[in-house]
Amino acid sequence: MAKSSTTLDWCIVRLGEDHNWWVSEVSDPVRWDVDGLSIIDPRQVSHLIELIEPLRDYSFDQDIMEAAFVPFRIEKDLGEGRVRLKRVKESIFESDEKLFILADVMDDENGPYADLLDHITRLRVKMLNDLFEFESKLTVDEVEDEIREDQNTSFIEGKAVHTFEEITAILDYVPTGWDTDEEQPAKEIEDEDDDLPELDADEEEKLKNDESLKWDEEDEASGEDDEKKKADADGDDDEDEDKDSDDKDDDDEDEDEDEDADEKEKKTPKRTTKKKR
Repeated sequence: MAKSSTTLDWCIVRLGEDHNWWVSEVSDPVRWDVDGLSIIDPRQVSHLIELIEPLRDYSFDQDIMEAAFVPFRIEKDLGEGRVRLKRVKESIFESDEKLFILADVMDDENGPYADLLDHITRLRVKMLNDLFEFESKLTVDEVEDEIREDQNTSFIEGKAVHTFEEITAILDYVPTGWDTDEEQPAKEIEDEDDDLPELDADEEEKLKNDESLKWDEEDEASGEDDEKKKADADGDDDEDEDKDSDDKDDDDEDEDEDEDADEKEKKTPKRTTKKKR
């Protein structure tokens, strides 16, 4: 049985000057308007999944996000920055394929994509209220009004808002004057350590032999030499003092012996020799 022409089975997308992908043709032109219709690429899908992760602690419903998108895989490269995509039945979170996902925007107000935006906005607000001690609790209306104001500015300038930017505006939202990094210094330090590149054996050996990296060891060795020289100098001074003390004692003993000799000479009578006639 032939598939209905109103079924969204495939779409052709193009890479825009903004490095985002935009839909240029669909298999269901009746219900889908391609004017300003954007699609999220595999790299952006991975980033969104990472941003969603903290919201799981606030009862994020994965099924709501699954229902909000139509998944596609690459079927053919058409050249000149154009790709034909084929619809698939895959989970956004569990698929091993690199998926493009198209937001279901046929009903802007009450459709599954609108439900997703409302869901993640509420969870983001709840998380921010837990992170920060606001004078008054942050509300969903405040966040939506601020984000909508930015979007209206883009529309006035004639720029279409990409789906990826619309979602990240919510998931990255922080009130002016507040910084989420300040609330989690320990995690920031751990992330810095995790970002350190791993070295292979050859690179590690090169670093060991790099003279410019040995200043710590040289300074340490120099310090040890200075300490040794100082200790030797102190030892020499002690030996000189001991020697001077010994010499002084010897001089005192010599003086005592001379005095004893003089005394003995005084007490001993001199012998006289008579001259023969």
